[in-house]
Amino acid sequence: MKIYSAADPQFREYGRVIEGMEESRMEILGVLQNMSLPEHVEYVPEDPQLQVLAAAEEVSEHCFGGLKAQLGWCNGHNTKLNCLEYHRSSEFNLGSEDFILLVAKQSEIEDGILDTARVKAFLVPAGVLVEVYATTLHYAPCHVSSDRGFKVLVALPQGTNLKKPDIKAKGGDDAMLWAANKWLLAHAESAEAQQGAVIGLRGKNIDISEEITRMSASGEE
Repeated sequence: MKIYSAADPQFREYGRVIEGMEESRMEILGVLQNMSLPEHVEYVPEDPQLQVLAAAEEVSEHCFGGLKAQLGWCNGHNTKLNCLEYHRSSEFNLGSEDFILLVAKQSEIEDGILDTARVKAFLVPAGVLVEVYATTLHYAPCHVSSDRGFKVLVALPQGTNLKKPDIKAKGGDDAMLWAANKWLLAHAESAEAQQGAVIGLRGKNIDISEEITRMSASGEE
């Protein structure tokens, strides 16, 4: 699987690199760097350490146009796809280490199914803030270094990824609603599928461990 850079033109269909906001980025990175690094993947939708930063206000103003932002994180180690999710809003990511995003387009879902052959991989360098568009399917980051793992800011409108609302499904993508403002397509091999998530990914459950090993051997990290 080819791993592109977030700076490559191909990423423009899925998101964009956010320039500026240097002080906010440094403030957020300072908190991320001091966080623990789980062996697997851990996600916290909103972290008080991040929420009280002056950077949180700037993220609300300049990334969400004044909507209250929720600053959380996703830390750990991962090399597999497992699931893809989308929101009705963009997500903003910033890592203290290089990390890789596995993404696809919401428009590529056909009859509730996405072929994993459509998934692309993009490396986001440490310290680079990226916007992942609302129409971009994404999920947990993948690490570039097994030693350093990843520590990634996850900024979304407040309330996203919290408890699933108690609604009656009326068709459309209601069946895929997994949490507040979170629609999820799971691979049959994933833990989420075992927990009742809709199996909406067909094809190989992508694992980029071999690509990461090759990158490390060639000094591309």
